[in-house]
Amino acid sequence: MQETGSGNLTTISHIILLGFWDLKDLWILLFTGFLAVYIISMAANLLLVVLVLLDPHLQTPAYFFLSSLSCLEMVSTSNISPVMLAGLQTGNVMIYLGGCLAQLYLFGALATVECFLLEAMSYDWYLAVCRLLHYPSLMDGRVWRQLVVGLSCTDTSVVQMITFFLSFIPASPLLLTVASYVCISWAVLRVPFASGRRKAFSTCSSHLTVVTLFYGMLVAVYMSPGTARS
Repeated sequence: MQETGSGNLTTISHIILLGFWDLKDLWILLFTGFLAVYIISMAANLLLVVLVLLDPHLQTPAYFFLSSLSCLEMVSTSNISPVMLAGLQTGNVMIYLGGCLAQLYLFGALATVECFLLEAMSYDWYLAVCRLLHYPSLMDGRVWRQLVVGLSCTDTSVVQMITFFLSFIPASPLLLTVASYVCISWAVLRVPFASGRRKAFSTCSSHLTVVTLFYGMLVAVYMSPGTARS
């Protein structure tokens, strides 16, 4: 509390993280488990990025988007995990207010970028399946690089205008992703041979799994009804 001329004023400088406060006996076990997951995640994503950079055969739009997603995942994981691991290891469950707000802002920004990156990947699969003959000309190196860096390295007024119009459409990246897969499914189902349909679906199954897990977790965490013991 700080004494001011107009009365008492409460100044908040720290926030107490209560996520694992009731599990003190398991802090060492949780630290070990989360540290192992963090190291494996960082190593796997870094290995994928290095392989895409070194292997000329992997320098295609699909693997370029995948390596970009891996870079994004490394930044997102490093935004949360080190602070959590430090709290579990030292027992300090307090975080500075400024650091907490910066972490929250970065988390939201990275999640938004990931939504648009997943939508760009679904658009790439749409062109590969539905516009196969025109794919090399529609998705050349200039286009797929612009799709990745367009949210951060262009004129911000353009991004603001796009965001303004997309703000009228709830979950617009998800809707565009779903629309892309509806077109992909429609095109694949028209393939006369079963082997061709299986091959077409198998090419985009990994990305569809990532999209399902990503948006499924968002729905489960942020759209589930609140309870006293969630």
